[in-house]
Amino acid sequence: MPRTSSTSAIQDLSPGTEQGQRETGPMITTPAELAAAAGLPADSLQSMELAHQAFPLRVPAAFVEAVGGAPQAVLRQVLPEPRELVQSPGYQSDPVGDQAAMAASGVIHKYHGRVLLVATGACAIHCRYCFRRHFPYNAALASRDGWREAVAYIAANPEISEVILSGGDPLMLEPRRLDQLTRQLVELPQIRRLRIHSRVPVVMPERINSELLSWQAELPWPTTLVIHANHPSELTEAAGVALGRLNRQRGMTLLNQAVLLAGVNDHPSTLCRLNEDFFELGVLPYYLHLLDPVQGAAHFHVDPARARSIMDELRVRLPGYLVPRLVQENAGAPYKLPVL
Repeated sequence: MPRTSSTSAIQDLSPGTEQGQRETGPMITTPAELAAAAGLPADSLQSMELAHQAFPLRVPAAFVEAVGGAPQAVLRQVLPEPRELVQSPGYQSDPVGDQAAMAASGVIHKYHGRVLLVATGACAIHCRYCFRRHFPYNAALASRDGWREAVAYIAANPEISEVILSGGDPLMLEPRRLDQLTRQLVELPQIRRLRIHSRVPVVMPERINSELLSWQAELPWPTTLVIHANHPSELTEAAGVALGRLNRQRGMTLLNQAVLLAGVNDHPSTLCRLNEDFFELGVLPYYLHLLDPVQGAAHFHVDPARARSIMDELRVRLPGYLVPRLVQENAGAPYKLPVL
């Protein structure tokens, strides 16, 4: 959603590629680099290394620096832990049934009237709770053939009126490649809306540049950008500037979806501040997801009863328009299921 990332992103973002570090800035990709940047004790390196080998560490150095004074909660989202290697009952490699819903190359068709395109395997950041951390990106990208198979599938199903760009993170693609897709979609009169799921405005805000904004400004449909941030300390000054630029885009709706994560944001005060701070930046809350049971992320689990209690407190403390919907995504379900 992001909800984010991919193992293949390390190849996609190697220096010298079109998405390389010359544009994105330096990346932290080893436990030693993270320990040095975040001031972690040296004896933590060995415990991080095995988890890093199973699911590579990736986080922008500028993001770590910007949230340097933030609580451990922000760092916990990207910190490799030995607990990721524990095989937890009920946790699996494809927790939301993406692969079963793959209708064409990189096209996930779960819900009526809309399809999700896996635009790229690249992410700006590898979140340790990522529900696609085991996704086979090398074999399942909608962009691999110039979007032709994906566009043909949509054209053959006229009930599809909304296209969702996800990944990985679609805003890691160059605007010219996104333009290649949207120029083809414009030829399909059935398309009425475009949605983009991205963590980039928060963790790599420098990519919200004039070229990307020009591409968005030319889109002919109402466009929704669904951001993903879980903790208010992620809303750095640079993220605020990027969101401000997006807010000035005509026809752009900005929403945030968060994941309820133990030790990160499982407290009403944290979520109240997150949603209030986002509102000041022109972003409304959308979903608060229960953790998808992806293998390697069980240590982030929050009991549903605890989640409902948190939601009750949010309803007391916030106006209704700042209260997200608590949902769970179940494989095969026709929509996100409300947790009541």
